[in-house]
Amino acid sequence: MTDFESKLLGEKLHNYCSSSDEDEPVLDRDPPKQTKSDWDGTSTNTGPKGVLNDWEQFKKQQKVERIQKEKDVLKQINDIALTCKSELDDLDDQFLVEYRKKRMKEMLDKVQEAPIFNQVHDLLNGDEFLNAVENEIPFVTVIIHVYEPNVKACSQMNTCFQALCREYEKTKFCKIIGSSAGLSLNFKMSGVPAILAYRAGQLIGNFVRITDELGFDFYVGDVENFLIEHGVLLDKSCIPSIITNDH
Repeated sequence: MTDFESKLLGEKLHNYCSSSDEDEPVLDRDPPKQTKSDWDGTSTNTGPKGVLNDWEQFKKQQKVERIQKEKDVLKQINDIALTCKSELDDLDDQFLVEYRKKRMKEMLDKVQEAPIFNQVHDLLNGDEFLNAVENEIPFVTVIIHVYEPNVKACSQMNTCFQALCREYEKTKFCKIIGSSAGLSLNFKMSGVPAILAYRAGQLIGNFVRITDELGFDFYVGDVENFLIEHGVLLDKSCIPSIITNDH
């Protein structure tokens, strides 16, 4: 029975320098502020030096205005980019919410098609275990408790399964004695109580010696929350909001 047991345990802008200014680099700081009143386009000097000074003043003013304009353009581009990113993020979030709602509704629709079990099925041997897993409807979750008689934690788990099967009547709850399944002595002694969960024949949850997680003093709500947290049972608190939003 080795094969059977294997199946069980299976964003600061960069410095800007204009290439049109060959001799004078642009420093990484704002240039001295000047106003148009500094030079009004006419010269008050008549000599060559005065003309040159006025020309240099004019060129500097042009440069200051050009740099400021370029900075304004860069800021506008950056603001637009941030706005677009925010809008895209909002669209992504909205898409994910809608996608999750759609997938959840699909799952719920399939669950509604599942048969009602409403009981814990006793599996007598390894063959019945495999049949319960492999021959079930693919979207039905099969949860199996592997236990041993006269083990207090196993008895408590069986009691929890009896309550859960009535609460989750479209989930197939089963139990099997490890000895009957032909498991190894080591597994029977140190692996129980174990919970194994399958869907479409695939193992989706493997919780050997679950008392390591729950302790020895656990109740139905503890087991239910544990299975919900690990994606084995459907969280019923999600169902009303999804259905309401769809209608």
